[in-house]
Amino acid sequence: MKTYEVTIGIPVYNVEKYIRLTMDSAMAQTFESIEFLILDDCGTDKTMDIVREYQNSHPRGKDIRIVRQSQNEGLGRARNRIMDEAQGTYLYYLDGDDAIEPQTIQLLYNKAKEFDADMVYGSYKRVFTENDVVVNTILYPYPYKIFCEPDEYACYAYDRKVQTMTWNYLIKVDILRKNHLRVAPVGYGEDFTFTVDLPTYVTRVILLPDITYSYYVRDVNIHRWDKNVTREMMDAYIKTIDEKKRRTSLKVKPYYARRCEMLLMYDFSFLKEILKRRNQIHPRYTNRELRNVMWHPMSLMEILRSRGYRIKILGAYIVNRLPPAIAVFAIKFAIKIMLR
Repeated sequence: MKTYEVTIGIPVYNVEKYIRLTMDSAMAQTFESIEFLILDDCGTDKTMDIVREYQNSHPRGKDIRIVRQSQNEGLGRARNRIMDEAQGTYLYYLDGDDAIEPQTIQLLYNKAKEFDADMVYGSYKRVFTENDVVVNTILYPYPYKIFCEPDEYACYAYDRKVQTMTWNYLIKVDILRKNHLRVAPVGYGEDFTFTVDLPTYVTRVILLPDITYSYYVRDVNIHRWDKNVTREMMDAYIKTIDEKKRRTSLKVKPYYARRCEMLLMYDFSFLKEILKRRNQIHPRYTNRELRNVMWHPMSLMEILRSRGYRIKILGAYIVNRLPPAIAVFAIKFAIKIMLR
């Protein structure tokens, strides 16, 4: 069996319109030792016919490997299957409707080898399109940083200074497998359920200012909230995040309060989305259920000792102890203040 230094994992589902953009960018990589792992999530269009064209006719087609799910299982399980199947030493996720620069893998790999890094992040840009015409592009460059000490990167990441998406970083496959890291297949917020824990398992991390990934924001995008998001999915997401909050073994870590604060801010954003659509969700969320989303495990004394993060965490602590109707009123008021 051929060995590879890097696996580019591409989960695909009904992206016939965009898959050539993605495949062309992957095939154009200047780095040679790449396995192109295409995860077929049983779509109904011609996406996989196009992928097989590349496999049969492209000079790098012999390095394309197709793995098919037994049925459509969603993006979370697709990413997990890629983790299990990857033959490379490092893994890089690329979504089937996005694109990367020709030097992306070479750049990230060189830094990973130079510093024996667990992870290397590239910077990215959001490309906004309407009717397939680019109408705006926004760059999101990182500062150049090298983290080598235990907990150093986690402290930085939990200050919400690093993306919470699963793509555009190179990571050692062994780290994912040894720590049994998985994406929660909940159908909503799946990337965050994975990346929220990732900083606790890596030490040597590099951030690069080079733009290596183009994330396309289109009229229809698999990452956006849409009518297919169900109450069952939202309940599963809430349960998963509650499990993340219960990692009390992290209380001894210098980043624990920062992590709690970040989780609460994502809870707050989640509540904002629910409140926008509350009458469209069935069964409808009660005030008590909405209030309980803001639960977190820190005691009052722990909050008061947490420097720099106590105000937001204390606010959530108080809201979670108010009568449900008053708590929801307070949440709505906070949303209005933050959106001014």
